[in-house]
Amino acid sequence: MFYYRMHNCAVCSRKPLSSMTEIDESEAMQAETLAYVSNRAGEGKTIYRINHRGYLADAAEDLWCLDTNQLNNLANGMEAVPEWLAKKADEGRLMGICADETMLSELLSHHSNNEKKTVHILAMGDVGGTLLIGMSLLGGDCVKEIGIYDFNENLCQRWEHEINQIAYPWQYDTMPHVKVLKQEELFQCDVFVFCASKAIPPVGSDVKDVRMVQLEANGAIISQYGKMAREAGFQGLFAVVSDPVDPLCQRAWKASNEDENGVFDGKGLRPEQVQGYGLGVMNSRAAYYAKQDSRFTQFLTEGRAYGPHGQQLVIADSIANYNHELSMELTKKTVEANLEVRALGYKPYIAPAISSAAISILLTIRGEWHYSSNYLGGIFMGAKNRSTVYGVELEHLPLPEQVLNRLQAVVDELSKHCV
Repeated sequence: MFYYRMHNCAVCSRKPLSSMTEIDESEAMQAETLAYVSNRAGEGKTIYRINHRGYLADAAEDLWCLDTNQLNNLANGMEAVPEWLAKKADEGRLMGICADETMLSELLSHHSNNEKKTVHILAMGDVGGTLLIGMSLLGGDCVKEIGIYDFNENLCQRWEHEINQIAYPWQYDTMPHVKVLKQEELFQCDVFVFCASKAIPPVGSDVKDVRMVQLEANGAIISQYGKMAREAGFQGLFAVVSDPVDPLCQRAWKASNEDENGVFDGKGLRPEQVQGYGLGVMNSRAAYYAKQDSRFTQFLTEGRAYGPHGQQLVIADSIANYNHELSMELTKKTVEANLEVRALGYKPYIAPAISSAAISILLTIRGEWHYSSNYLGGIFMGAKNRSTVYGVELEHLPLPEQVLNRLQAVVDELSKHCV
């Protein structure tokens, strides 16, 4: 193992690096911040938090990131690493970086801070407006300002008036200030939230998976904003709320990394900059049914949600005591929950805008555990995760084989929508 120092950070690598100052292992051991430069093959996140020594095996990013059993197997089969380094990995005190050596200086110079963030929301329709309400009421501790943009300027002015006239008496700065944006200001923020949507099937239609109907129309729209993020040199979080969340994440990321000739050059958004916000409401819907039926009660304390905001959703009633039949029944109820609201004559946007978007994005900003979709070996996969000073951290659990099989089917399906 080779050890270096750059930007007040100790760096370790299996291969020699020419652009850094070499240091002794003892100095690396004492460093407050430590990064591991991976030689991982294939596609994956650029910066991420290592929370298990199995990451040091440099395997191509895959479902093993979510599975403690596979991580243990990787750790047992990897080349020997110093025990102190492996221990730091197990404790989550290690930043993983997988990038060309020429990018290391820039990546290591990025620093997170605890300052309140600026959030910009694109499109103020049903979802965008409800998200704005939720984030305004709940986000005063971590959001200083919310910018809003829509092609309908009167709509924006209406929201600016309404939200800025909501206040706690004698505490007039408790809630974030809301301002109307010009289009060229959209990416002058810490968090950009994409809520634009087109071609939503009307209430009463017989479409079973509304989200996939929206893929092509919304895919074209989000690609435009991915390119705008590239042009702006955007370094913040690109949050995708519109459906279908996971494929749209992939399209935004890919579009941002293509030059004017459509050739991928990797000069746009890093994979971990894009996150999708659709899984939060699926978890909440599963909890809703678990509270109504005692057969599903264990989901409330032991359950997990994985995968997309749609037909490929994976609900596990428990990880420690997994029951496949009950999990599949609860998954079905969760997936079809939106149809119940549509059958009443309403579009089911309130719970998604609050649970998946407002609450989950705020938890992301705060660095707390939540559900969202992150880049995983070429696709975007929903799972429990959090944003840390070391990068995105994915929760790993000892997953039952049947859950892994379900997740692999999700990977196979989502891969079909990669363009």
